[in-house]
Amino acid sequence: MKRSITLSNLLEAFFLDRLIKQRRVSQHTVVSYRDTFRLLLQFTQKRLRKAPTSLAVSDLTPDLVGEFLTHLEKDRRNSARTRNVRLAAIHSFFRYVAGQAPEYSGMAQRVLDLPSKRHVRRLVTFLTRGEIDALLAAPDLNTWCGRRDRALILLAVRTGLRAAELLSLRCQHVALGSSAHVWCEGKGRKERCTPLRKDIAKVLHSWLKERHGSPSDPVFPSVRGAAMSHDALRNLLNKHVTAARRHCASLKKKRVTPHSLRHSLAMELLQNGVDRSVIALWLGHESAETTDIYLHADMTIKERAIQKASISAVHAKRYKPDDHVMAFLQSL
Repeated sequence: MKRSITLSNLLEAFFLDRLIKQRRVSQHTVVSYRDTFRLLLQFTQKRLRKAPTSLAVSDLTPDLVGEFLTHLEKDRRNSARTRNVRLAAIHSFFRYVAGQAPEYSGMAQRVLDLPSKRHVRRLVTFLTRGEIDALLAAPDLNTWCGRRDRALILLAVRTGLRAAELLSLRCQHVALGSSAHVWCEGKGRKERCTPLRKDIAKVLHSWLKERHGSPSDPVFPSVRGAAMSHDALRNLLNKHVTAARRHCASLKKKRVTPHSLRHSLAMELLQNGVDRSVIALWLGHESAETTDIYLHADMTIKERAIQKASISAVHAKRYKPDDHVMAFLQSL
């Protein structure tokens, strides 16, 4: 039977059949891949002056994909890490293309040969207790948006939920009984329940009473009642960070993102002696080794280690090579 293989057909089958039905990836992954191909098709449309529905698989050449990756970094100012995430989505699609349309396997392999870019693993940004207090004091509690924003920020710094997990929370996911907790589905479809302290449970109780939503409604809606977008979350956080900087000078030196609030909880748990495996369980990490990034960022742990170490005052002699070959190597 002769198949009609087009780019639009392959993309539709890739998302609906491969990703959702066969691999059963999370909604977060679907959204990430969707955004990648929206950006890629918009870029290709401008370059080739062809509507996305008119594009062929052969239009997505390795050179064009390479130019798209450069566009992400130079024009959109994406980091190398974000660039690699986009490339991973494109690689996944072209592996599917190679299996479904062998006539494109050669081109698909050339796209798969495009390498990820190495990047600097920077120390995580986290907030101190004083900085968190300044941020929580920034929202205007005399307004509906201010009360919503304070409840959202407080929940983020007390539970360490990811941005996507915060935005996908529904009223039915919050339990405020004797064992108050929030339920969420994180990366890799991993479900977890995170306990709530009394202070956040009290704030959430007041907010949900005011919010008065049905079980399937978002806990933190936009002013129009719909679920908030990632851009809206970043904008509201930037707004309150700007206000908090007027009262907390140290915040001026930090770039605060929704993920910084997650890091802040992890650092607080680590500094209070909570075991790494418990922190990994709390944050929904795949492995306890993921929490090592917080060990690298925590100066207090390093300072305590130095104080415990006994370093003897031994003066080493200066190395003097006794051979011209060794002297050459030493000079390099």
